[in-house]
Amino acid sequence: MSTALITGGSRGLGRALATALADRGWRLILDARGADALADVVADLSARTTVVGIPGDISDPSHRHDLLEAIDAAGGRLDLLVNNASSLGPTPLPPLSETDTDAFDEVLVTNVIAPLGMFQLVAGRLALGGVVINISSDAAVEAYPGWGVYGASKAALDQVSAVLAAENPDLLIYALDPGDMRTRMHQDAFPGEDISDRPEPETVVPAILTLIDERPPSGRLRLSDLGAPAV
Repeated sequence: MSTALITGGSRGLGRALATALADRGWRLILDARGADALADVVADLSARTTVVGIPGDISDPSHRHDLLEAIDAAGGRLDLLVNNASSLGPTPLPPLSETDTDAFDEVLVTNVIAPLGMFQLVAGRLALGGVVINISSDAAVEAYPGWGVYGASKAALDQVSAVLAAENPDLLIYALDPGDMRTRMHQDAFPGEDISDRPEPETVVPAILTLIDERPPSGRLRLSDLGAPAV
């Protein structure tokens, strides 16, 4: 049985991907800040596969060690790491000239340092040819007003992903831009606006499954690179 660790697994893309992998019979280790929402996911998926939910903040090193212990309890082998948990930063999104630098620090810790720290912990447990997917954004490469903090953190994550790929040729490491989705975080970025025109996270999952199945060379990818329409 293949094992996946998905951070931010209680809602949005993390939950949608966890559901799809559960249907394929994968063993799942999920984390999220919201304990109740995570418990709901575990209850929903436990009839389909083995799933462990560990509530906590991925920016907390002790929580990351708890996730490592869950991997070891599941046999000590990891086939897929998805660093999906992210922080948007202050909302409504402020211009960089008015951004609190302490808040910027917090976003960098969650979106860059924590994924790197998670990789460092699990690298020795990743199977040969194991897959790491770091969820990025078009804000990493485009200059959108108000998105400077989040975009800068994702640009840094892209570079971290690229260097890790160069340093670990026996693994497949991707920075994946899934495009806009109808998620709570995206709604937080546009308070009071109707985002119903954005696609549901479930529409992105088939492309991610294709990535896991076909395993192209490591790199930064968009949905269109995987034969899926850009969203």
